Amino acid sequence: MTFSLLTALVFLPLAAALLTLAIPKDRAGLIRALAIGTTGAVLALSILLLFWFQPEGQGFQFEEKLSWIPQINVWYHLGVDGLSVPLVFLTALLSFVAAIASASIHERLKEYYFLYLLLVTGMMGTFLALDLFLFYLFWEVVLVPMYFLIGIWGGPRREYAAIKFFLYTLAGSVFMLLSILTCYFHSNPHTFSIPALMAQGMDLTESTRGWVFLGFFLAFAIKVPIFPFHTWLPDAHVEAPTPISVLLAGVLLKMGGYGLFRISFPLLPQAAVGFGTVLAVLGLINIVYGAMVALAQTDLKKLVAYSSVSHMGFVLLGLSALTLTGFNGAMLEMFNHGMITGGMFLLVGVLYDRAHTRNLADFGGLGAKIPVYGGLLIFFSMASLGLPGLSGFVGEFLSLLGCFPTHPAIVIFSVLGLVFGAAVFLLMIQKVLLGPLHPKWAGLTDINRREIFTLVPLMLFILWVGIWPSTLIAWQNPALKALLYRLGGAAGG
Repeated sequence: MTFSLLTALVFLPLAAALLTLAIPKDRAGLIRALAIGTTGAVLALSILLLFWFQPEGQGFQFEEKLSWIPQINVWYHLGVDGLSVPLVFLTALLSFVAAIASASIHERLKEYYFLYLLLVTGMMGTFLALDLFLFYLFWEVVLVPMYFLIGIWGGPRREYAAIKFFLYTLAGSVFMLLSILTCYFHSNPHTFSIPALMAQGMDLTESTRGWVFLGFFLAFAIKVPIFPFHTWLPDAHVEAPTPISVLLAGVLLKMGGYGLFRISFPLLPQAAVGFGTVLAVLGLINIVYGAMVALAQTDLKKLVAYSSVSHMGFVLLGLSALTLTGFNGAMLEMFNHGMITGGMFLLVGVLYDRAHTRNLADFGGLGAKIPVYGGLLIFFSMASLGLPGLSGFVGEFLSLLGCFPTHPAIVIFSVLGLVFGAAVFLLMIQKVLLGPLHPKWAGLTDINRREIFTLVPLMLFILWVGIWPSTLIAWQNPALKALLYRLGGAAGG
């Protein structure tokens, strides 16, 4: 059972995608049911993984290892630890929620759900792969369906946004591939195995080590995204259909942060330590710049997209700290951001489906007209601006706390981002929910049960982590301690 669990998580969506191709395109209900049922099954398997996972266990768990291309020592190698388990669950939950939210998609359903399920396979595989060749394969698998999902089902400028996303990510992948090849040829024996590379090390000069780290960093920086590689994100978010925006913000951005935790830091610890100040400065820029640009937006979806740039800056701050507190903050911020921003994009989609506009100037007074929607929007906005008691606060606070001993000035200036971030969402609430109601919204209907159902699980986790974060920290703590030990840091930092 344990041998096949991770394989089922990865390839069950792929099997359903292939089955979708065999269903006649006029059987829309069956196609939808298959996609929702499959992602629901993946969510159930991820919950089993949570229950069976032993946080205090050493190394990787549920490992599945099979020789794949023996001529170049490539293995089909999957496994989980405290770094990947929360992100696997996050991916499963958001994939299920977004599949339900895909009820708003009515054209070319067969192709849509085939690509959607293929995307889920790529995301899951990226978080579970323990072989660099396999990791790169899944990383690239994500790129293709996302390109078509934006380019076919997106907004008016969908082709431009899809091509921009594709080119940015592909450029980063080229640098990653060069770094992977360098790691392979400088290991003895040659291997792509992440655990083996960690155990045996690589024969790299200091200069080469820096270049290899930079190659990985560029690929992950584009995905996070880190300034100045962020410009693809607002375009992709604005043009993508709502369910794809949920996965883009909730999961794909985490692939960059996860790559830093899983590959860059453990494989190249000396370079990672030397890069700490650069990460902190880039985190500061992300936080303040992202919040200030979000403050200037008139499109509701673009506002949320730029707020994501700001929030991911806290992940960089936590990483730069090289302390257990900072690392925990970075990991929590990735998980929490996925839940919160996924919910925000669902709410933007709910409003757009009814009003067919996202221009903030067109709204006002909706709080009295659609009170349930208004209450949900306020809840997710408060979580996003970091209100204590909700999950957004915990990750940001730990990232700042962990980074303060090493980069106090950067942390002080980063707090400005919190102020701007609060202003972003308070002004958004004012423009959308408060003031007089425009007559053209007199017939606007409130959020329905299906839409509420997609938001309630996210709300529960936002409350749970906000009030009792120790459960999530307990899952990731041992893996982060092991990473700190490798980096030469104090585990109690």
